[in-house]
Amino acid sequence: MDIFSDPKRPHRKPLPPISPIARPKGCDKIGLVLQGGGALGAYQAGVYQALHEAGLEPDWVAGVSIGAVNAAIIAGNKPEHRVEKLEKFWMDITARDPYTTWFEGDSARKLRNGLSATQGMIFGQPGFFQPVPLSGFFAPRGARFATAMYDTSPLHQTLEKLVNFKLINEGHVRFAVGAVNVETANFIYFDNAVREVEPEHIMASGALPPGLPMIRIGRHHYWDGGLVSNTPLQHLLDNIGSKNLLAFQVDLFSAQGAIPRDMPEVLARQKDIQYSSRTRTTTDHFLETHELKRLLRDALEKLHETDLSPEQKATKAELQHLPEINIMQLIYKQKAYEGDAKDYEFSRISMKEHWRTGYYDTRNTLTHTDWLQFSGTPGIRSFDLHRTGE
Repeated sequence: MDIFSDPKRPHRKPLPPISPIARPKGCDKIGLVLQGGGALGAYQAGVYQALHEAGLEPDWVAGVSIGAVNAAIIAGNKPEHRVEKLEKFWMDITARDPYTTWFEGDSARKLRNGLSATQGMIFGQPGFFQPVPLSGFFAPRGARFATAMYDTSPLHQTLEKLVNFKLINEGHVRFAVGAVNVETANFIYFDNAVREVEPEHIMASGALPPGLPMIRIGRHHYWDGGLVSNTPLQHLLDNIGSKNLLAFQVDLFSAQGAIPRDMPEVLARQKDIQYSSRTRTTTDHFLETHELKRLLRDALEKLHETDLSPEQKATKAELQHLPEINIMQLIYKQKAYEGDAKDYEFSRISMKEHWRTGYYDTRNTLTHTDWLQFSGTPGIRSFDLHRTGE
């Protein structure tokens, strides 16, 4: 694939495809959870390619912002076409990149990335967004483009071309994307188990202000779900019921990072903290909640049935089927030359780097086959290749 071509290493041979991995015994569902992060979303495409090669196709895909776009391409295509369609999307939106090669070294690369980000801000990205005739700051109040700096109609056309929404709505893969209601600030998931999904729902999930316009669906207007929660993990765990889940949670902003040493690093670290915090909070919350449920179940089992109220009996019966959940965390780690523009720097070189990094991180994670196994004991386990240092 062209994604793996690297002008700095023209003779480097790509690794052979991953050997298929059997679905772990006791695993009822495989989930793929995709965080928002703009240009960094190519990392998620690399993650999916590795999972696809391993034969670990998701039963449930949930995303926010760019994660919603990647999720739609995955759920809206048959498995044998998904990698091809992801590559088509990422190659198309990075097509306007005159800097196919560049000098080596962090300083030179920072300059190149800065030029690329500036170019995207001025001209937009093909198949994704384009500048409006008058910036939102200069358009008359109440005018069509008075509340955004770009037009995302090209994304609508791209989604119609690359995503089979009929396939999504048939429900073979559970699919959900998150957005926030502009008027009420309420977070909502557009879930194909509840409603029919259309291109507008994907665009709403990625409508990050003030750059991208709010999306009207029915009588409501929506913005990017990352404004409230940048990870759809909570929706997945809220709806898994008693089924055992293997979840691959792909984050584009890292909660852990170095102390900033200049202003670009301050701005980049601010984004990491802002957009990764909900991921950590959600994971920690469900770990604590699951443990409390287990303790309550054990306490109720010690009481005689005649001492329980009808509500307590119902709770006891419900708690008999707690799920076992394994969460594989895959977190993008910022390169030394990436600054605060990393999420809107759409150069072809950076895109390929992000994709390759996601692919190789996932390959490394999948070598830990013991992490994928279910013990038969209800509970939540979370694994992160980077935090273990392996």
